[in-house]
Amino acid sequence: MAEKKTEVLLYGLGAIGAFYAFIFQKSSEVRLSVVARSNYQAVASNGLLIKSENHGEHLVRPAAVLKKAGEAGHAFDFIVCCNKATDLEQTAEDLTDVVEEGRTVIVLFQNGVGNEDPFHRAFPGNTILSAAIWTRSAQETPGTIVQQSVEGLEIGIFIPPGSDAATPAQQDALARFNGLLEHGKSPFTVCEHIQTQRWKKVIWNCAWNPLTALTACDTQEWLKSSEMAVPMTRRVMDEAIDVARAAGVPDVDHDLVDELLKRINALPGLYASMYYDTVSGGAMEVEVILGNPVRKAKELGVSTPTLDILYALVKAIDIRMRAAKEKSTG
Repeated sequence: MAEKKTEVLLYGLGAIGAFYAFIFQKSSEVRLSVVARSNYQAVASNGLLIKSENHGEHLVRPAAVLKKAGEAGHAFDFIVCCNKATDLEQTAEDLTDVVEEGRTVIVLFQNGVGNEDPFHRAFPGNTILSAAIWTRSAQETPGTIVQQSVEGLEIGIFIPPGSDAATPAQQDALARFNGLLEHGKSPFTVCEHIQTQRWKKVIWNCAWNPLTALTACDTQEWLKSSEMAVPMTRRVMDEAIDVARAAGVPDVDHDLVDELLKRINALPGLYASMYYDTVSGGAMEVEVILGNPVRKAKELGVSTPTLDILYALVKAIDIRMRAAKEKSTG
């Protein structure tokens, strides 16, 4: 009798999702299903072509290519959410038919903070793993992914409100999932306080995402644009750090600003995802990157005037683009 395989659903097949589909598919013990949208036809017909500086060139053919999670007709051991975090309540609703209480582990490979809350509300009896992704990849054409040498993620257990520590079942889920990454030879770091890493990444994102989207400058063009650019960037990051510290997130200090500026100055000019959304007309991850920190600041009585302005401006752009898209498709 054949040994039962680990059922993995990868939800969202953009550049990051497609790359990690390849990583999980490396294990013969995994049966991989994927939910694809804009690239569904290409992947269903031809599979995924991965061109990786670290892993070489490979053709990946998932066991099932789906338009909706419910088409699978069964529950999964792991559901890895790599979709853009623009409507998390809707994502959780989409997964209802493929989550088995106590069995399915939900893994979030998404930008932002506060992402876990809608999933915990929808599936309080399931373990949630949360990750900050630093892998760089791009979708060259539908179904063709180019992954650069930068690869890695930080992962940990989401500790629900009212709980002090991870349970043995949650720790086992983390170990089993990390085994898939190990088999795929993809680097990762386990973090006891994963919210620290998520906040550090959102501090990075809440600067570069709105600033590149609003100015259409890459990061280097922005920083060199005027004598006000660097101080403003610092204010954005400092305000986000104030919120994280007030929320009790450990090991987030103001010296992080120097570290992040040093990192960006070591790189060529970059455009963040919100900039590309303004070009393509795609929905922006406004709420998880800017909205949630701003709301948390108000809840805790933290002043964030610069973040407030960026949030208001980017939200207006996002609403305009969504309305234009609805008009064109309606």
